[in-house]
Amino acid sequence: MSDLNALLDDLTRRMDGALESLRRDFAGLRSGRASPALLEPVRVEAYGGEVPLTQVGSIAVPEARMITVQVWDRVLVGAVERAIRDAGLGLNPASDGQLIRVPIPQLTEERRHELAKAAARYAEGAKIAARGVRRDGMDKAKRLRKRVRSVRMTSRPGLTLFRSSRTSM
Repeated sequence: MSDLNALLDDLTRRMDGALESLRRDFAGLRSGRASPALLEPVRVEAYGGEVPLTQVGSIAVPEARMITVQVWDRVLVGAVERAIRDAGLGLNPASDGQLIRVPIPQLTEERRHELAKAAARYAEGAKIAARGVRRDGMDKAKRLRKRVRSVRMTSRPGLTLFRSSRTSM
């Protein structure tokens, strides 16, 4: 019974991980409305390596079409601007001291089609991940079922033989 519970816990954890990954991917799509999740995947060249934007500044949404990034270290303002511009989100940041303003432009029809394609790609990846979890779960459940049957067969051989010989008559 503990094997079954362990299997269920593992499958639940993996399926939740696939769904959380899909949520993060969808949150990163620029839909025309400002969201802090839009800039979370951006990585900044700082301190001798690449770090997430959330580690060099705080992200806020003061209005529906504007994101602000309060950079904590003045030296990194240029690097944060470059990282946002080079992230491929179609955003053009402007700095004002240590505060970087990122206006969210209206979506064009072309950009909407690109977003739809990206969302379809993310959804397909999540479906593949869910199928993999389901397939692994089914395989493990079959192996567990066979193991339980073999334990039953070896623990009561006389009773099993009696039943099988009785049913063949």
